Amino acid sequence: MRTIHISYRVASAVSAITRKLGFFFSDHHRWLLRHVQRQLRNHADAEDTAAETFCQLLAARVDPATLEQPRAFLSTVARRLIHDRHRRQRLERAYLERLALLPEALAPSPEERLMLLEALDLVDRTLAGLPLAVKKAFLYSQLDGFGYAEIGRRLGVSERTVGRYMNQALRQCYLSGVGP
Repeated sequence: MRTIHISYRVASAVSAITRKLGFFFSDHHRWLLRHVQRQLRNHADAEDTAAETFCQLLAARVDPATLEQPRAFLSTVARRLIHDRHRRQRLERAYLERLALLPEALAPSPEERLMLLEALDLVDRTLAGLPLAVKKAFLYSQLDGFGYAEIGRRLGVSERTVGRYMNQALRQCYLSGVGP
């Protein structure tokens, strides 16, 4: 009997938060959509970003009643999502430009392209906080297959420094659960 009582309380609390989120969504969705659309200048992308913003709020289990400045909070989450969208688009453009240089016989299938893009996005997010030289060293090693001497020559640093860069990048990958 006690378990049923606790389950009812949990269900009741979840229902209350869901109702609050529903009101919060209806109060702020139109404003957020206009705000994001001014930045993206594309209605479909703005709708996706606004929806993802509310999904993140839901996933984080934020009680909207605790937000002192809800529009500032929503704006910050949306800005991060827009930044991520632009970063992914730059990464995808660079990847597609690189693929265009390959002979057609070596070009990956559409499914392989999608998997590679997802993997590149994961690696990019994993290395996001590292200095640019560390990222370049890691990518030269993992994508281009260069040795430390060649990487050092391209970056203008010693092989020993390249080794430190690689240790830093590999540690970051290990800590985030991503393998090279």
